[in-house]
Amino acid sequence: MIKYLKKLGPGLLFAGAAIGVSHLVQSTRAGADFGMGLVWALLLIHIFKYPFFQYGPRYATATGESLLDGYKKLGKGVLTIYYLITFATMFTIQTAVTIVTAGLAYTLFGDFVSLEIWTVIILSICIVILVLGRYKLLDNLMKIIIILLTISTIVAVAMALSNNKEAVSLIQVLPENSLEIAFLIAFMGWMPAPLDVSIWQSLWAIEKQKNNKDFSPKFAVFDFNIGYFSTIVLGIGFVLLGSLIMYNSGETFSASAGDFSVQLIEMYTKSLGNWAYIVIGVAALTTMFSTTLTTLDASPRAMQKTSELLFNKTFKRGYLIWIAILISGTIAIYFFFLSEMKTLIMIATILSFLTAPFYAIANYILICSKHTPKAWRPSRFMHTISWLGILFLIGFSIWYLFSL
Repeated sequence: MIKYLKKLGPGLLFAGAAIGVSHLVQSTRAGADFGMGLVWALLLIHIFKYPFFQYGPRYATATGESLLDGYKKLGKGVLTIYYLITFATMFTIQTAVTIVTAGLAYTLFGDFVSLEIWTVIILSICIVILVLGRYKLLDNLMKIIIILLTISTIVAVAMALSNNKEAVSLIQVLPENSLEIAFLIAFMGWMPAPLDVSIWQSLWAIEKQKNNKDFSPKFAVFDFNIGYFSTIVLGIGFVLLGSLIMYNSGETFSASAGDFSVQLIEMYTKSLGNWAYIVIGVAALTTMFSTTLTTLDASPRAMQKTSELLFNKTFKRGYLIWIAILISGTIAIYFFFLSEMKTLIMIATILSFLTAPFYAIANYILICSKHTPKAWRPSRFMHTISWLGILFLIGFSIWYLFSL
């Protein structure tokens, strides 16, 4: 068991990056506002995004290079588009996850320092871990965090179900007005994660191979499947918690990071009891901290690699420079959106959904091309799911744009 746990890596990093805002915030909000009515959207988006996420570690371990190297082989224009999209969205994404993490820390450890100071503290801790520990520490830390969150969420759901006196309605709903449609798109935008995380996956898979020569393409897919399946189970769990505790209660989640964090932890303690306040609070904080940490590692890692490929030049301190740029932009945006967490998350998640077709098409073309060994190109089934996924992502994006 321990032997296999040590071999696991990028799949759990994926889960750590995914199980954050999409689950703690968006899934609980979906349950609170729609009951179990949006489970169809959660399952569909997992099915249709699956191939494009899986192609990241599959391509990386089969070729020994990241998706970014593959993008360059498809044409410098593809890599340039990625560079521009990432630069335009990475600050908003980082701020969205950091603002929730700071809110949880503020709620758990008191208001002896402000939310702004908590943001600086959290980002500083992340920097120390990434600069001193690099990938290996990130890999080991994530295994503990994911196990802790999974156990605490399953227990909370079980307790909430045992305390529930009414039958849970499984009637599915399709949002109708523009606000509900906007939430649906936002919900699917980061469920289970933005599609550019597939690129992070490929970079992490390369790092894992450096430390573990047995990390083959077959095991990389297995590793990814474990992380991906956990995001489905926990996503349904968070929707169920929001539905059981807040649906039809007259309560709504606050747009303020601090107030939302209090409501989130209270949602758990209503199921488990007051004794669980610290345990659940720490689990939620570590979950969001893991997302903050993985995004702070991945975006600079990807931008450094992209810069080197675009300019045919090695930047020795490129990773550190991009971390500094990302943190500066995050703090600047944070001060403007401190009391508007809900708006910030909506912007970030909608942008992620609207850019998803680009990543889906690029990943699919690359995995089917001559640049991928024949043995690791998609099966007929994966071809079918890929085509359906691309049509789904494009169709929903058009539907959203016309509903504005």
